[in-house]
Amino acid sequence: MEYRIGQGYDVHQLREGLPMWLGGVQIPSTMGFVAHSDGDVAIHALCDALLGALAMGDIGHLFPDTSDEWKGVDSKVLLADVMGRVRSLGWQVGNVDITIALQAPKLAPHIDTMRSTLAGVMGIDVDRVSVKATTTEHLGFVGRGEGCEVWAVALLCRSL
Repeated sequence: MEYRIGQGYDVHQLREGLPMWLGGVQIPSTMGFVAHSDGDVAIHALCDALLGALAMGDIGHLFPDTSDEWKGVDSKVLLADVMGRVRSLGWQVGNVDITIALQAPKLAPHIDTMRSTLAGVMGIDVDRVSVKATTTEHLGFVGRGEGCEVWAVALLCRSL
């Protein structure tokens, strides 16, 4: 087997009155993410991890925020496109691991739904998708409730 590991990172600013999408799930909140797309910072980091594993650039290159085509797009569409690119090169996902840093709201009640949603879009078993949430104990821009940051790692494999 041949293996590749990719790492992704994304951050979005929070603003009152916008929807909050994380891991393909709308989270009940009065705050949401400022973005060209739906702002799903978790999916954006995951896409970058998948693309990074294969040295295929990042989602900003593939889906530029200067294009009307991607205005307001559901980030699950972006993830499905990235997965198509990954599979077209003969790769499959071993596993993915996502860490979300957000002060509020609490994400624990939504983690299982995020995992199953992401697994469904990626076409993999849910036991290959890890989603974890943390706060920053009120430190930094995340702790002040100004934004969210997400790190993602993806392991890809294919037969030689």
